[in-house]
Amino acid sequence: MTDLVIRALTERDTHLFNTFSHPDVPLVGRASMGHVYRPVHEGGEYRPEWTWVALRDDTVVARAAWWGQAGDTDPVVLDWFDFAEGEDEAGAELLRGAPLNAEYELTLPPGWLDRPDALAAGRRRIDAATAAGLLPLVERFRYEWTPGRGLPERPGRLEFREEPDDAVVLDVLRRIVEGSLDAHQRRVAETQGPEAAAQEELDFFHWCPSPRSWLQLAYTPGGETAGIHVPAHNPSGPCVGFIGVLPEQRGNGYAYDLLAECTHKLAAEGAERIAAATDQGNFPMAAAFTRAGYPVVSERVCLVPPQSGTAASG
Repeated sequence: MTDLVIRALTERDTHLFNTFSHPDVPLVGRASMGHVYRPVHEGGEYRPEWTWVALRDDTVVARAAWWGQAGDTDPVVLDWFDFAEGEDEAGAELLRGAPLNAEYELTLPPGWLDRPDALAAGRRRIDAATAAGLLPLVERFRYEWTPGRGLPERPGRLEFREEPDDAVVLDVLRRIVEGSLDAHQRRVAETQGPEAAAQEELDFFHWCPSPRSWLQLAYTPGGETAGIHVPAHNPSGPCVGFIGVLPEQRGNGYAYDLLAECTHKLAAEGAERIAAATDQGNFPMAAAFTRAGYPVVSERVCLVPPQSGTAASG
């Protein structure tokens, strides 16, 4: 077998990415959602320098594309990762050889564990990614609301108000991190502390191109803070940016109230589709999505780079 050549693509040869084909490509990953790879210089969203291939005899046997929006200095996520039959190690070597570090979100069809074709395609990628050093973190449900589902009923139990002060929002987020069922929040909190986990959420709100003013805190009739909801637009469109209930207010079903308000806000802003996601183990949030008319449209397996550091106090 000839030596493997691993390199980034350039504007002159990004066409190589789409020369790769494999029967399982349409089953999982971005292609399963109808997405196509298109570089930025052709009006797409992928940078050539963040697009890497493994070549054997000038044939692409593995490919990977990382994504970030305009202005990002580092990629946010690994979107595409495919490799030819028998080239599992080439796929792992590609991820090890590329000087890029981001979470891998593998998109899978609903119920993929019960579909032998999707299960095999998903396992191939998960195994190669873990061989490259990525760590499985969590499995998530992805939801999508459309107007045909109808707007969820507002219970009317909470009062919603804008909160322009980031310091106030950060304090609420820090408290929400305590006992959180979200694996990403727990991971950051355990290694860097709850303040860092809260700051990461706030940074995401500012990263989204939607107005910061859409963020609202929720209050009980007695004036106590109950939680926060963040209607947002990510670069792909309208989304439920964040739903969080304070620890002392959990058990009252407020996640649904927050989600209903978030949905109404985005619909009022003209959203024809609203994307959302939650960890599969976050049963209260999953129940809220079901009640609010958000069907599961896909599942995701999230694998993350090793995280240095030790657990911080606080």
